Amino acid sequence: MIGERLKRARAAAGLSMQALGEQVGVSANMIKKYEHDQSMPSSGVLVRLCKALSVRAEYFFRPAKVELAGVEYRKRCSTPKAILKRIEADVLDQAERWQELINLWPDYPVQAFSAPAGLPAQLESLQAVDNLADQVRQLWGLGSSPIPDLIDVLETHGILVIITQVDAQAKFDGLQASVAGQPVIVVSADWPGDRQRFTLAHELGHLLMHGRLAEGLDEEKACNRFASALLVPASAMRQHLGNKRHMLEVRELYLLKAEFGLSMQGCLYRAGDLEIIPQAVRERLFMVFVKQGWRKQEPGPAYRQETTRLFQQLVYRALGEGILSESKAAELLGMTVYQFHQARKLELLDAAAHQ
Repeated sequence: MIGERLKRARAAAGLSMQALGEQVGVSANMIKKYEHDQSMPSSGVLVRLCKALSVRAEYFFRPAKVELAGVEYRKRCSTPKAILKRIEADVLDQAERWQELINLWPDYPVQAFSAPAGLPAQLESLQAVDNLADQVRQLWGLGSSPIPDLIDVLETHGILVIITQVDAQAKFDGLQASVAGQPVIVVSADWPGDRQRFTLAHELGHLLMHGRLAEGLDEEKACNRFASALLVPASAMRQHLGNKRHMLEVRELYLLKAEFGLSMQGCLYRAGDLEIIPQAVRERLFMVFVKQGWRKQEPGPAYRQETTRLFQQLVYRALGEGILSESKAAELLGMTVYQFHQARKLELLDAAAHQ
């Protein structure tokens, strides 16, 4: 029965029962019956539902059904509930395709997530949080250099990263949950790369520090500190800025952002946390950000966005190994078979190059 999937697709499209019914030529009451599995749409109505909801027919009959467990939003107080519903529906759709792909592999080639061995049982201070970020970098072989692709690092260690397109008003600040025991972090496709990276690192902090923080340590502040420390280790910050400074040039913050992918404001706070600059200097420079309007949009081009390629790579790998058929691969990627043929032969890339 298709009721639950129809309800989810309608939420993702942001349509009321009345609006969807008008688009497909049935009453709102009939849409309600479909969603409660009290009636099945005819083949013609199903085709029109697919068109109105921008889904393929296979979506309604997909065997894998998943649930998001332990959903934790980083959201602004003004985030409309309708946007959160659309985001959750989009995430569930992507997670279902992931789960179906995983189930098709006889031996899934990506390791399950587990926290790095040897992490401290309790973190007593923000300095301990800083040390934890250094330890994670060491255990994951990241050294102290900039992390060029944080999504790749997370996916390599068994964390599912989903990028949602549902954030037109830029009011969503991230989501952490789990699917079938696999941790999931969700970020928006509409954010600049530095915001994506900070949210990814922040949510990793929640995942690794849950149950480890001493009483009195604020978890959000600790996760912010972890995110900054993971993106820009103390050793790298001191190498670039020095051990003690009386003042910083904003251009230094701009260059740090370009190299490490942490926002200028994030680099400013990091310099204060490490006591490279006095708190009074941090506050003075923060007021410069306010006056220049840099809190909303920092100067210069936006830092490049992060992307996830693992799902596509695994689909094509499964196709090459004979685990998937072309039609199933196209379905998982949300393409027609014709579009998949073009993508498989790199014809779409050739066409884009000649435009």
